[in-house]
Amino acid sequence: MTTKEIFELRRQGLTEQAYEAARQMYAVDKCPQASSAMFWTAADMLKASVEEGHIEEATKILLALERLLPNVPDREGWVSSAYERCEQLLKSKHSKKAGCDDVSEHTKTGTWGEKVAIEYLRDQGYVILERDWHSGHRDIDIIAQQGQVIVFVEVKTRRNTEFTTPEQAVDWKKRRNLRHAISHYMSYRNIDSPTRFDIITVVGALGMPHPAINHIEDVDIMK
Repeated sequence: MTTKEIFELRRQGLTEQAYEAARQMYAVDKCPQASSAMFWTAADMLKASVEEGHIEEATKILLALERLLPNVPDREGWVSSAYERCEQLLKSKHSKKAGCDDVSEHTKTGTWGEKVAIEYLRDQGYVILERDWHSGHRDIDIIAQQGQVIVFVEVKTRRNTEFTTPEQAVDWKKRRNLRHAISHYMSYRNIDSPTRFDIITVVGALGMPHPAINHIEDVDIMK
């Protein structure tokens, strides 16, 4: 079956048939066209799984979509937008299942971590230019200035450091979004200065007086 035929099945609403045909094609040929067919039909299956309440299955499909992303042509940004919609759909279901209290606590912890990072940067002589600057659905936690350098800072707040390093926490999708947001900010503010991207991790519990702070300077977000 060709990719054109697969997308025709998809257009007709034959989700499972289109997905199965794309899966068979992708198993023998991982070219961009096959990857694209696999991505879009898998996205349809994720939505169907969420609607049917099969959250575990939808979570597995989201991981598969993330692995597919680098190989799917995305000149207009439709693929990345579709992935983010799937991610938000699944997060929404998880949030409802977990309850509002857990989400609220997570938000409070993140806000506290950003305040800690801002105080730390000010103590180090940085000038804070922006906080939670948004470019569409993309955001930059802190924008600061050190001398002539504009510093874009991603803040990660966590209870411990057992699972991932700070660099691993800023995955390729986040790096891509940061590149777009930084470019937009520089253009929007008409800034022509040296730039740098840093990661600050704040490790501790909400409200802790002396949390551990790790400041990683000049992280490469181009890879």
